[in-house]
Amino acid sequence: MERCRALTTFTFLLSLFLGVQSKLCALSPLGPGQDDTDQVEAAIAECGQYGAVTFAAGNYNITRKMTWNLVESRVDLYGYLNFIPDIQYWLDPNNTYRVVFIQNQASWFVVTGNDFTIDAHGVGGIQGNGQTWWTYYANRTREDGDGRPIAFTLSHVARGLVKDFRIEAQPFWCNTVADSEDVVYDGMYCNATNTDPAYFGTNVVPNTDGIDTYRSDRISLTNWDITCGDDCLAIKGNTTNLYVANYVCRGGNGIAFGSLGQYANLSDIVDHVVMQNLTLLRLPSNIQPNMGSGVYLKSWTASVNDVPPTGGGGGGGYVSNVVAKDVYVDQVTVPLHLYQTNGGHSNDTPSYLQFSNLTFINWSGTSQRSKVVDIECSANAPCPNINFSNFNVAAPNGTAPGYECVNVVSESGLPGPCNATGSA
Repeated sequence: MERCRALTTFTFLLSLFLGVQSKLCALSPLGPGQDDTDQVEAAIAECGQYGAVTFAAGNYNITRKMTWNLVESRVDLYGYLNFIPDIQYWLDPNNTYRVVFIQNQASWFVVTGNDFTIDAHGVGGIQGNGQTWWTYYANRTREDGDGRPIAFTLSHVARGLVKDFRIEAQPFWCNTVADSEDVVYDGMYCNATNTDPAYFGTNVVPNTDGIDTYRSDRISLTNWDITCGDDCLAIKGNTTNLYVANYVCRGGNGIAFGSLGQYANLSDIVDHVVMQNLTLLRLPSNIQPNMGSGVYLKSWTASVNDVPPTGGGGGGGYVSNVVAKDVYVDQVTVPLHLYQTNGGHSNDTPSYLQFSNLTFINWSGTSQRSKVVDIECSANAPCPNINFSNFNVAAPNGTAPGYECVNVVSESGLPGPCNATGSA
């Protein structure tokens, strides 16, 4: 008993000692019109490794690209990192990072390191000032790799937690996690909602994905609420052991696997993905007309058409061991869609990237088209083991739901034959 008490006392004293020795930094915003970048970087440099940083409420004006290298540390973010919308400045490649290899995407804020927590407590995060960007690009060409910055990038992270984080008005992708492992996002809010009346009824917020995962293992995404004009979640190449739960998607294109096979010299692998409690909701059409899919899976063809970031094709790999369960779709265009002709032409060589072992359990809700399942696999890589259980998505106006299967080796569990294609 005395030995246990002594050990307990020692542990308690050690924790006090470590607490005293920990580096602690606290910040408050400098105020409107002031540049907070220097003080933010100084605090992270001082306390971002083996310490703690607390941001008081308010807006911290950020005027240049910024990296946080966090090691065994904690950040409590009660305010917003306010990225000033100087579009021409940010579009200069010298003023952003290119740590996300795929499609040469730009980032203005990168977090790297290991064993850290960033907790925004549901009241802090990033202000992306996206409306300025969306209005600017409403009559200009937009394409992948054009320099619009990802709002929040995790790159080369091991064992990180991002908690109760808010991102308002992301100009481009809201989040990405790349080249990382053992990362948990628990509570993420992203809101790309156009407020310019000139563009009501059009999708003026494309490419505002909730998150793109890439080259990462053991990633958990729980309790997300995404409003966007594109993919609420895009699962890119070499994403493995991904867990998604309690994910609300408002507008956009749904949850995407891909696109994959864009780079002819690379193999894209997506393996062991579990998604549950997904809710995909159509927004009022004057705000956001898009609600393309519930879940969709796509690859490029085996032919190469131009070069990335806007062209490509010819890449190999596979997608396997995917479960999507407890899914509710509200007036989506195509609830479940798989196709392998992204960026391709009618005479292209069919893709060699194979989709297999896909399971869809407990689906409900409504579709805008009679064809509620459209699975069109490649002739060069037919799909084995496509399984359904309790798939009950209603077609419009009381019509019978249609299910289409092309180059599917084996399918089970649909409530109707997988050749009744329904109407478009």
